[in-house]
Amino acid sequence: MIAEPAVLILGATGRLGRVLVRHFSAAGLEVRATTRADLDLARPDGIATALAGASFDWLVNAAGTTDVDDCERHPRLAHVINAESTHELAIACAARGARMIQISTDYVFGGEGNRLLTEEDAAVPLNEYGASKLAGEKATLAASADHLVARVSWLFGGEKQSFPDRIVTAGIAGDEVRAVSDKWASPTYAEDLADWLLFLVQSGSHRGLIHLCNSGVASWQEYGQAALDIASELGLNLRTTRVEGHTMHGFDRFIAQRPPYTPLDTALFATLHGSAPRSWQDALREYLSARYLR
Repeated sequence: MIAEPAVLILGATGRLGRVLVRHFSAAGLEVRATTRADLDLARPDGIATALAGASFDWLVNAAGTTDVDDCERHPRLAHVINAESTHELAIACAARGARMIQISTDYVFGGEGNRLLTEEDAAVPLNEYGASKLAGEKATLAASADHLVARVSWLFGGEKQSFPDRIVTAGIAGDEVRAVSDKWASPTYAEDLADWLLFLVQSGSHRGLIHLCNSGVASWQEYGQAALDIASELGLNLRTTRVEGHTMHGFDRFIAQRPPYTPLDTALFATLHGSAPRSWQDALREYLSARYLR
């Protein structure tokens, strides 16, 4: 009987990290989890020492700085956390013969087209967040041909509030609900993503880049409207039932430029797994049902 691999999960208190710990543990993997107190990615010079005493076959880096506008304000810190520390992690994993999965983002793309983006498409980020994550991707894959980079987009679910929760909360309160109508991507359910990553770890079947998200395309407005529609179907008492659209240009809180069209093509993963990811609408319905009908 082949033993399940030991996995070290960074960012264990974050949205994805918490779900990964739960899913991987339930599958029988030996899971070790770290928080910022254990390993501070703002200090790349301490990473090798922090990992020296840990035993693991895989490292999943679900940590990092993801606030797009904050990265624009503090580009040096974004690069340290998302690129330099990722480089140190990847080197340390390769040196001990462990494999690494770096969680990346659709924001590495410029988003100027109108089709699904594959792993072969050129990544040309528009902002500091995307640039720092792309540098982290390159550092990961340069350190070892056995490492993986998983690009995800619009993550929802887990124990922390995400976009659908904010929309539904506003709908219940009767607040005006507005969302961007000219930016499109593919929402990704954290529970599904954890299952896909578990498959990649257990099968060991892929190296390099891979896109992971639920099937389908949505604008922020369409995504939000679906959340309200599903909440209404579930019987929630909504006082606001419509999401009004507005353009990115008219959203004065944005500091960083956003790529307009970045839905990810998951055909590669579907080939490896044997089935395509379910639609984001089905995943969103499952999430909202579990959250509001318990």
